[in-house]
Amino acid sequence: MVQTNQEVFSKEISGLGVISIRPFQLDIDTPMLYTWVTQSYAKYWEMLDKSLEEVRAEYQEIEKNPHHHSYIGMLNNVPVFLMERYKASEDIIAKHYEAQESDYGMHILVAPIEKRIPQFTWHVFSTIIDYFFNLPEVERVVVEPDVNNEKIHKLNKKAGFVYQKEIELSYKKAALAFCTEEMYKKALNQLETNEK
Repeated sequence: MVQTNQEVFSKEISGLGVISIRPFQLDIDTPMLYTWVTQSYAKYWEMLDKSLEEVRAEYQEIEKNPHHHSYIGMLNNVPVFLMERYKASEDIIAKHYEAQESDYGMHILVAPIEKRIPQFTWHVFSTIIDYFFNLPEVERVVVEPDVNNEKIHKLNKKAGFVYQKEIELSYKKAALAFCTEEMYKKALNQLETNEK
């Protein structure tokens, strides 16, 4: 895979700036990512005890997989999150439900917070969902967060994800949830109505 710095998606957020998404660059981004995934807040990423070389090896494997891709999200050109996109039918998750060709999964890790920005995580999350539904091949987004990860459950539900069941993965007990573009738009409309 050719590594480029070219963004694949961007969105302007009033009062905040531009959130953009670009492909993960193994050589440039691994040291930064290592400092994120080894902090206690990133415990659900399962890499707290990994070495820099182990983190690099893991992302090298992802880069080799034609159905799994990693991206860095930027706020005004400063890296602020990691996002992974994978084709659900080609992933272990497909053993736990009837995966459709147009199902894509995601993993998100926001960088350590240096200064609090109101609604920041929601702006990141909704930009990622906008990116997914901007892709013609994606009809439904699948998530499988750890059952104990309350913060991500709140974001998922806010974006319209519907939780189906709990599943046992080799490394965690996960909650399986789905969201279509229609469900997402309905959730956004509800948020707008609530804010009025």
